[in-house]
Amino acid sequence: MNKRLPFNIKKPLKHFSHDEWERLCDRCGLCCIHKVEDQDGHFYLTDVACKFLDINTIQCRCYNSRDSKQSLCQSLTHKNIAKHLKWLPETCAYRRVYEQKPLPSWHPLITNDYRSVQKAGVIIQDKVVSENMFQVINWDEHIVPDDYFLKDIHYDH
Repeated sequence: MNKRLPFNIKKPLKHFSHDEWERLCDRCGLCCIHKVEDQDGHFYLTDVACKFLDINTIQCRCYNSRDSKQSLCQSLTHKNIAKHLKWLPETCAYRRVYEQKPLPSWHPLITNDYRSVQKAGVIIQDKVVSENMFQVINWDEHIVPDDYFLKDIHYDH
């Protein structure tokens, strides 16, 4: 496997091209999991995925128009990432680059294989349901532990 990164990962996110920005995403789907925020600003994960996320392929069905179709979708940019850090998982490459941390060894930019994310244990398949399954969602019934999606991860800090 080619261990060289296709671009300088040390540069600030604001200097990433659109293509570099998109390739930074590891396609784990964790950002497409609904979160519940309490009045103190604490976020809780749920086991409910966005209605536009294909929970088998972990691909957004309307990626290019997601902002207009899903009001809860928070498209990350270099300008808004700081305010979204509190709900991004510690494995998120956007978060890690912003915090000047290295990418994990299983990241697709290192392995050249998007399957490496799931092989490392970052898996949401079989752990989520689509919000399409509900007419009304009782969010309290769907809150999961903070490590629910990452508890089996093989992660190198």
